[in-house]
Amino acid sequence: MLHGSGKFSEAVPLVQRALAIREKTLGPEHPDVAASLDNLAGLYRVQGKYREAEPLYRRALAIEERTLGREHPAVATGLNNLAQLYRAQGRYAEAEPLYRRALAIGEKTSGPEDPVVAASLDNLAGLYRAQGRYAEAEPLYRRALAIGEKTRGPEGADVAASLNNLAGLYHTQAKYAEAEPLYRRALAIGEKTLGPEHPNIAANLNNLALLYVVQGRSAEAELLQRRALAIQEKALGLEHPDVATSLHNLAELNRVQGKYAEAEPRYQRGLASREKALGPEHPAVAGSLNGLAELYRAQGNYPQAEPRYRRALAILEKALGPEHPDVATVLDSLAGLYEAQGKYLQAEPRYRRALAIVEKALGPEHPDVAIVLENFAAFLRKTNRAAVAQEMEGRATIIRAKRAEIAPTK
Repeated sequence: MLHGSGKFSEAVPLVQRALAIREKTLGPEHPDVAASLDNLAGLYRVQGKYREAEPLYRRALAIEERTLGREHPAVATGLNNLAQLYRAQGRYAEAEPLYRRALAIGEKTSGPEDPVVAASLDNLAGLYRAQGRYAEAEPLYRRALAIGEKTRGPEGADVAASLNNLAGLYHTQAKYAEAEPLYRRALAIGEKTLGPEHPNIAANLNNLALLYVVQGRSAEAELLQRRALAIQEKALGLEHPDVATSLHNLAELNRVQGKYAEAEPRYQRGLASREKALGPEHPAVAGSLNGLAELYRAQGNYPQAEPRYRRALAILEKALGPEHPDVATVLDSLAGLYEAQGKYLQAEPRYRRALAIVEKALGPEHPDVAIVLENFAAFLRKTNRAAVAQEMEGRATIIRAKRAEIAPTK
């Protein structure tokens, strides 16, 4: 109950107590102990306490392998949990073999068309999407969707989730015409099976709204985001982390619309909710701080923007490590802030570091690399280094052209 209501810090001591009881009554190697370890690790993960979560996930996995065997379905779940943690930290190379092993276990123990396999396919596809490996992600998403439709029927909850995932892939690739009907179908399934005011509907509404935002359909997006927020506030309460996410999304839209007076209190309220529910050092708190900083930067209020960028950066470096792609995003923004103020000596090393991070973490041909290259190139032109700028612009153009070329089609 506490976990579902977003009261994670209150849930932790209860799960810790359950773990202690199980260790005492069942012994430290019992599968039920592993289940409690997984639960506690999951609570730490949603709070962004990744260092605390990892050893618990590892211990749970080791117990399950020893007591149940290396190919037991519970082991696959443990592998997926640890892989999800690594993915959140940007440790993609470590996550992939775990996802792959979990998928192989599911296919062997449950068969290739079981919903458990579909979940593993979705997880692996999500990892590929995060890395910009779209051509590898699409067939996995499609296979997961086909499994769901066959086993659950065309209106199952698993089908709606797979539709959202596939739509998100197309959305990321700017294939908006392909994404929209999938988002709409997922929303329709949810409304029919769960009812129009279920919290899960809010997530579907937010996804469709974000698609409309990038298409410039801001009026349609705002209606959807307002509805999503109203659903979550009614179902979850005013201070739930999911409410904070909807507030953040609506604030982002208001900022893009130039409605700064409406955006700021929403950013502030979302920030306060996240700090209370997740703790002051959660990556989601960094997202709220970065949004506020972007708002202040857009208004030319640089003294208010800088400390928020800096705090966001410190949170992400501590929680995710100094080479996570999200760290690069904030560095790129902070560099832009310094550039706007003519503080070129402070801007350049941050552009350079942002570029190095995304190239290392995501590969030299990821779309995020193109974004940083373009921003850095504009800075270099401003500082009379046109030749180097032209080289970077050329690289960015090649990345975008290649992505358009290899983007999977229906």
